[in-house]
Amino acid sequence: MLPIDAAAHSSRWRRRHPVDKAVLGLGLTVLAISLPPWPGAALVLLTALVVLLGPAGVPWRRLWRAYRVPLGFCVTGALTLLVQVGGPEGFVSLAGDGPLRAGELLLRTSAASLGVLLFAFTTPMSDLLPRLVRAGVPAAVVDVALVTYRMSFLLLDSVRRVRDAQAARLGHTTRAAAWRSLGGLAATAFVRAFDRAVRLQAGLAGRGYDGTLRVLVPEARVSVRFTAASCVLLAALAVLTFVLERPLT
Repeated sequence: MLPIDAAAHSSRWRRRHPVDKAVLGLGLTVLAISLPPWPGAALVLLTALVVLLGPAGVPWRRLWRAYRVPLGFCVTGALTLLVQVGGPEGFVSLAGDGPLRAGELLLRTSAASLGVLLFAFTTPMSDLLPRLVRAGVPAAVVDVALVTYRMSFLLLDSVRRVRDAQAARLGHTTRAAAWRSLGGLAATAFVRAFDRAVRLQAGLAGRGYDGTLRVLVPEARVSVRFTAASCVLLAALAVLTFVLERPLT
């Protein structure tokens, strides 16, 4: 199990309905994209951090390990706005408004990423996917997503076991040995993926599979109070953004 999935299963909001957490987490993401970068996205980023580390109870070390990957993409994308290609100053030169545009993009993307992580750190996929059928998503699509989700962990576990076996047999001592081990690892993972798929198909057929995977979903109800509080928080952020952007004179 990935660390973010383990955190979602042990979250304080584990028993809340996914709709409650979607209104808050994805609402913050929408605000980060739609509001002005300053001060809107900055307020969203600060609010998401407070909720994640406070009420949601996400450990900051685990949050940083998950956040640094999308943050790296955010920084990489923002750096490209610092330069321009072509123009009187040469083929590649510094953009006049590059720092401003880069800062705005970094604020938007980093805040939006935290909003998505808020939903991911509090909502296990095993709670979300089965409920998508009630939302109108075709059952076949949900079944494929469930199987892919489960198979991904099995394959990651197989890859880890093969790597440990190769390391125990000194398969990573030299660069040539490491490349051979990598090739063997890829071939083994490919074969095991097909083998598990065949066994899964045989198992489903033996249990009378009729086109729908039926799984137990934890009982949960949409909390009107939690959803209303989330909407109030989102509205307050929007109002505060426009008040700070256009101060009264």
